Amino acid sequence: MTTSPRTVNPWIVLVIVGLAQFMVILDATIVNVALPSIQRGLHFSTDSLQWVVNAYTLSFGGFLLLGGRAADLFGRKRLFMAGIVLFSAASLLNGLAGSAITLVAGRALQGLGGALVSPAALSVITTSFREGRERTQALGVWSAIAVGGGAVGLLLGGVLTDLFSWQWVFFVNVPVGIGALLLALRFVPESRAPGVHRGVDVIGAVAITAGLMVLVYALVNAQQAGWVSSQTLILGALAVALIGGFLWLETRLRHPLVRLDIFRLRSLTSANLVMLLVAAGMFAMFFFASIYVQEVLGYNPLRAGLAFLPITAGIVIAAGLSQQLIKRFGVVAVGVVGMAVAASGLLLLSRIPVAGSYAGDLLPGLMTMAFGIGLTFVPITLVATTNVAGEDAGLASGLLNTSQQIGGALGLAVLSTLAANATASALAGLHSAASAAQRVSALVTGFHTAFVVGAILMFAGSGLLAVLVRRADVARIDEAPQPEPEPEAVFAA
Repeated sequence: MTTSPRTVNPWIVLVIVGLAQFMVILDATIVNVALPSIQRGLHFSTDSLQWVVNAYTLSFGGFLLLGGRAADLFGRKRLFMAGIVLFSAASLLNGLAGSAITLVAGRALQGLGGALVSPAALSVITTSFREGRERTQALGVWSAIAVGGGAVGLLLGGVLTDLFSWQWVFFVNVPVGIGALLLALRFVPESRAPGVHRGVDVIGAVAITAGLMVLVYALVNAQQAGWVSSQTLILGALAVALIGGFLWLETRLRHPLVRLDIFRLRSLTSANLVMLLVAAGMFAMFFFASIYVQEVLGYNPLRAGLAFLPITAGIVIAAGLSQQLIKRFGVVAVGVVGMAVAASGLLLLSRIPVAGSYAGDLLPGLMTMAFGIGLTFVPITLVATTNVAGEDAGLASGLLNTSQQIGGALGLAVLSTLAANATASALAGLHSAASAAQRVSALVTGFHTAFVVGAILMFAGSGLLAVLVRRADVARIDEAPQPEPEPEAVFAA
């Protein structure tokens, strides 16, 4: 395959891949507000309704690492566009679904499409912008999209469900996907790792994908099946065996799917560990706060979505501010402070009362959390992608996305269990049948527990980043020259 140089403005590339990533992140939360309508429309049982969310999570988390490496080997633009096509087609299928089984299958296909789009998009950015101010600015925009999209999803889900129907939470992806595809075809440059024609580690790909999917399934199903049930323990053991077998295999192949020596990069390994904790705490805020506004404050879907609109503004503002703070105080310091601020927001949320108000009780915690997350994601992404060779950009992106997804699934599973146990304990302490008010009070008690544990996870991430990442590990970020951005850059077409 021959290539010819073509001049492409990297900021145009950022807009295009950011649009596709926004669509993928949006879909992780846009469905939540529409779940009651979906249940009525397709006659889901209460137990099976969770699979509208879990099928997406399972497929997305399982294929992320494979998607990241495939982008390096077969072309980042190619995988990015394939992911958009699959995601958009699955969205159309979901909107037209006439049965529960069809919708769950379509959600799994959406997850696979997202697993191709996300790591390819991030690796396009890291290979398009050199380390220093340009990449910091680009990843600031990327981080705002990655986190803010979740909040916008809650709003848009409420608007579309209230004004139209639940089908439109899926149909909305189709025109966005078509637009992103046409723009990518024209403007996104192709790139791949050297040695693209080498052998592909098929067995390793199957093992790690199966291992991650089994792990995510065990986590999301643990609350229903029980953490020490035979099903959870068997699935956990199977996931460990598959992942362990994958690691053993990668040490013995000449051309492995994942070069394990990439974990010798202290910056990459540390950032991924921190991301596990941050994602676990962040998912708690979105999930439990969404339930609180609907089940406790009594908001309808549209009003519930509007309640989370300020979060997007807080994240965007903080992500932009983080770029200036990194130049002045260093990437680690900003990340440490960002996680501490986010933890403080979760602690504020742990004090929300049953008879609370949105402005006085919920909003202060939400905004503090949003501001902290906005300060956090840019530093973590920068640390996770610094010192990474160009041929491993997709792999590093896939690892970071996988850490976020696994951390979110694990955090939500654990915190949901803790919240449910706290609620059950509060009800068990009553000497008579619980009234409606007492049940709501017990529910909020469970939320308090989840928010406190989420804050602990955030504080732990802050401490890990401070301890594990040394100044030398991030020298290319903190000490890189900061030239004025050039209007155009040259990439291989």
